[in-house]
Amino acid sequence: MNHSIELLVGLGNPGTRYAGTRHNAGEDFVSLFCQQERIALASEARFFGRVGEAQYGGKKLRILIPDIFMNRSGQSVGALSAFYKIDPNNILVAYDELDLDPGVARFKFDGGAGGHNGLKDIIASLGNQRDFYRLRIGIGHPGQSSLVSNYVLSKASPDEREKTMTIVDRALHNMPHALGGNWEKAMYQLHTKDT
Repeated sequence: MNHSIELLVGLGNPGTRYAGTRHNAGEDFVSLFCQQERIALASEARFFGRVGEAQYGGKKLRILIPDIFMNRSGQSVGALSAFYKIDPNNILVAYDELDLDPGVARFKFDGGAGGHNGLKDIIASLGNQRDFYRLRIGIGHPGQSSLVSNYVLSKASPDEREKTMTIVDRALHNMPHALGGNWEKAMYQLHTKDT
């Protein structure tokens, strides 16, 4: 497992109504990455999202933030990855994770959607291939499944937001390892406290 990344995707819902909500954690992360790296994004209708590119570690890295609703994210990821012939092994998707507490983030390779509608649609768009990388950004769980929809579409408390920003900073710090394919180091440094 040492694939370098050619496409970085940040998941969220479009529009000001959803800006800053828990469900947009992936989009927020990728936006911060673009600010840090000074990568400009521009809307591209054929890819149903905002797209940018940069030379990163001597290779071309494409960035995508879909501008369609979360449950249709695959339409955007599928269109761009097919056009540029990007293998799932070279894709990293950042998204919100109910099963991790705020202040926790994990890199992961392969696996199912875990109930995440954005991931479900991406897996389907890639021909049911699940072997892409993920950055799971913890948002916590409201405790009951009936509360999940309102919870993910709400903004985090200031305390929760502070915890999220702390772990996002650590994830950003480890992106050079992840994007370059040094996943062992990226995972160790992100998943281990006080590194």
